[in-house]
Amino acid sequence: MRTVELLLDEPTESSVRDAWRRLADSGLPSQARHRSPANSPHLTLATCPELTAPIRWALAEAAADLPLPARFTGVVRFERPTSVLAWSLDPGPALAGLHRRVWEAVASDSPSEALSPFHRPGRWRPHITLGRTRRAGAFSGRHVADLLPPPPLSARFVTLRSYDTETEAVEEWAPGP
Repeated sequence: MRTVELLLDEPTESSVRDAWRRLADSGLPSQARHRSPANSPHLTLATCPELTAPIRWALAEAAADLPLPARFTGVVRFERPTSVLAWSLDPGPALAGLHRRVWEAVASDSPSEALSPFHRPGRWRPHITLGRTRRAGAFSGRHVADLLPPPPLSARFVTLRSYDTETEAVEEWAPGP
């Protein structure tokens, strides 16, 4: 499976890594525990089985919209098959537009059943994951927000990337000069 993600500017990435560290130091599930060299704070826009040439071309074009400003809106919890603690983002018109372009790119050349329904426009909830676990309710009933620094007031997405979950290969697209 291939992900399509946005990477944050250095100050915001540092803030997210600080939140990861605080969760880990308190014994809670944290993305800091993922030791993959490709593990970095990111916003997932879509997933697909493979990056075909048409998808890669569309992603390279979408990267021209970067850097893209972003605004955090607070802490959010999801209970899907996994428990997730995250900082939520305001989708805003620019981020929602970029997301739609990426979704349309992967949907145009992927089997529809292979696409995550969580990433469909209208259903997608932009967030930066701080911690994730298979233990249901792991972040409920705790004063988790007190452990975390507040999310930055503003941020920028600076790179579009894809991560291959099988090979751990990373492919990046940055805006041109």
